[in-house]
Amino acid sequence: MTLIKSISGIRGTIGGVPGDSLSPLDINRFTSAYAKWVNTRNPKQKCKVVVGRDARISGEMVENIVVGTLMGCGVDVISLGLATTPTVEIAVTQEQAQGGIIITASHNPRQWNALKLLNERGEFLSDADGKAILEFASKEHFDFAAVDNLGEIVAEYSYLDEHIKQILDLPLVNRAAIAKANFRVAIDCVNSVGGIALPRLLDALGVKEVIELYTDPTGEFPHNPEPLPEHLTEISSVVIAKNAHVGFVVDPDVDRLAIVNEDGTMFGEEYTLVAVADYVLSHTKGNTVSNLSSTAALRDVTQMRGGEYFAAAVGEVNVVKKMKDCSAVIGGEGNGGVIYPELHYGRDALVGIALFLSQLALKGGSCSELRKSYPNYFISKNKIELGAGLNPDSVLRKLEEEHKDFQCNTEDGLRIDFPGEWVHMRKSNTEPIIRIYAEAKSADKANALAERMMAKIKGLA
Repeated sequence: MTLIKSISGIRGTIGGVPGDSLSPLDINRFTSAYAKWVNTRNPKQKCKVVVGRDARISGEMVENIVVGTLMGCGVDVISLGLATTPTVEIAVTQEQAQGGIIITASHNPRQWNALKLLNERGEFLSDADGKAILEFASKEHFDFAAVDNLGEIVAEYSYLDEHIKQILDLPLVNRAAIAKANFRVAIDCVNSVGGIALPRLLDALGVKEVIELYTDPTGEFPHNPEPLPEHLTEISSVVIAKNAHVGFVVDPDVDRLAIVNEDGTMFGEEYTLVAVADYVLSHTKGNTVSNLSSTAALRDVTQMRGGEYFAAAVGEVNVVKKMKDCSAVIGGEGNGGVIYPELHYGRDALVGIALFLSQLALKGGSCSELRKSYPNYFISKNKIELGAGLNPDSVLRKLEEEHKDFQCNTEDGLRIDFPGEWVHMRKSNTEPIIRIYAEAKSADKANALAERMMAKIKGLA
């Protein structure tokens, strides 16, 4: 069994003994620590926290513990019930809450669940805030409320409609063009909250024909819920068989978006952000941000549109900080995560769908033609185990010194930019490994670059 504590929250497998899995005691302990953090930051007011969950089987059990614990700490709860991650993020600011908890293990399999923690801006916690909560949890520095000061709960199940309304109100979401295009859209929502959200969004956008796969929010995932090509063979076949113009796939909490072309091929998870950014930049001049492990195609498109591209450390909180620092108009991560600050600072598959369909409707042509219009890169993803006693920081420093004649970025591990290709190496915080991401103009070149770096690391051992 597994329990992982980090600055962004707590995640683990259900069942087992406390401390080794996501047990009810661990849920209570970590929620109490979060409530302590919220109350400490807001000492002169009754705090409220928004809570929502995806549809996985353990969600109701976890939600009951989270809500009861918050109330026991004197915190009022705005309960959204089944809700996407971006919907919870939007609700935090709308409710002027002091925080939010999303009960979701994102793309992890059914036996996993997690608490994702938000601040009063509906954004993931900073490193310092996350560490403060971990410290409260480890020392059990909790304060529980007397009977007259217990928190109250209010159910608000209308926030998906508010979320969709805000998307429709965006100037770049062209509902008229989408409706006129008469799109036939296939969706795969892995039997989670996307099954509630996507049909409602598409209907609001004027899409009249939707082919639904796994839209019943039972939590019984029909396949591995991470939206990677090897898990999406069924929707690829359905897109072809039903002559759909496009297929959309989301993960269980709907913050990642994968796109399937009309011929059943993958648009490419790295290119979800590239396409949406291209559309936004064609109407709004500005800068973009993605993490250091994301495709250089975003940089190319940004520069072509007259903007400047910036790279951030891996992790949504780091991307959001960089976006604010450089006033980016669009950003995200190469896993299908689109962050559009005109709506909110969080990965949001729903706004990604609305902007992508607007672009496709206005451009005309097919999905595959749109994909071919962007620079073609290939990413090779690898990892290498380190021998006993080998320090990953020392390894990366030696590699930096060896490649000092090239552009090196040490903000998050080591990224080296070579002419026409790059490699990003970063250590794991939980395993004795270094993850290696390499990108080039062909798969063979990307693999060769990764293998070259792995050979150098083995040589240092």
